[in-house]
Amino acid sequence: MDGELVSIIVSVVPKHTFTIASILSVLAIIGFISISAVQQRKVFQGARNELAEAKARIEEVSKQASGLQEQLDQSKARIDELEKEKQEVTAAQKHLEDQMRSELESKDVTISELQGKLTVNILDRILFDSGEAELKPEGQAVLQQIAGILAKYPNRQIHVIGHTDNVPIRGGRRFQSNWELSSSRALAAVRFLSEKAGVDPHRLAAVGFGEFHPVADNSTLEGRAKNRRIALVVMPEEFGPVDALAPPTPKALPAPLPMLSPEVKAEKTNDNGIAPD
Repeated sequence: MDGELVSIIVSVVPKHTFTIASILSVLAIIGFISISAVQQRKVFQGARNELAEAKARIEEVSKQASGLQEQLDQSKARIDELEKEKQEVTAAQKHLEDQMRSELESKDVTISELQGKLTVNILDRILFDSGEAELKPEGQAVLQQIAGILAKYPNRQIHVIGHTDNVPIRGGRRFQSNWELSSSRALAAVRFLSEKAGVDPHRLAAVGFGEFHPVADNSTLEGRAKNRRIALVVMPEEFGPVDALAPPTPKALPAPLPMLSPEVKAEKTNDNGIAPD
């Protein structure tokens, strides 16, 4: 009887042990699977976050690219606009030069162009008598003709520059030096253009260079004749008014000292009529 009981116990115990071991194994597997699932969820969530961040970065880069493309398109449009303006200005400059040459150029009037500045050189013999600054009728006619052409180009500044040769002004003349003569001649031309020919005075400036900007050799009669001239320099359209030639803003003068009455003045002087220190 005792032997049978022992046999039963021995046979039963391993079965329970196996069952428990199996259960523990299953639990362990379940726990491992649960831990793995949690880890996988964490990995998946991290991947989703990274994907969202990458998507946000892509959208930001896309917006930046779109903005850059818009700026590029605007820049290209502005470049095209400036190129068109440049072509128009160049065409206008060429038309002005051609018109000046066809209507004015002669042995006494020459036209030159440099860096957008169109210069009309008029020899003094058709503008003024020798040593004088009063415009002759022939000179007025030339300036009137120039004013008619310039009326089509209202945005151009015009500098009128007087030049002389290097022969000194003789004594007894109206002008003391070639400085005064060249400046007076330039001013006479400017006044005619403004007062008689209808040119806006805001567009005009008068300068006297005297003998110091010759274009020919002053040692010959022909050279001196070329140097005695009035130059009308038509500035490029983009040039603004010449601020350097604008008159300075006048400063306020100090208030005058109060005048003393004779009685007060007498009190403030000594017997010699001299005011004391």
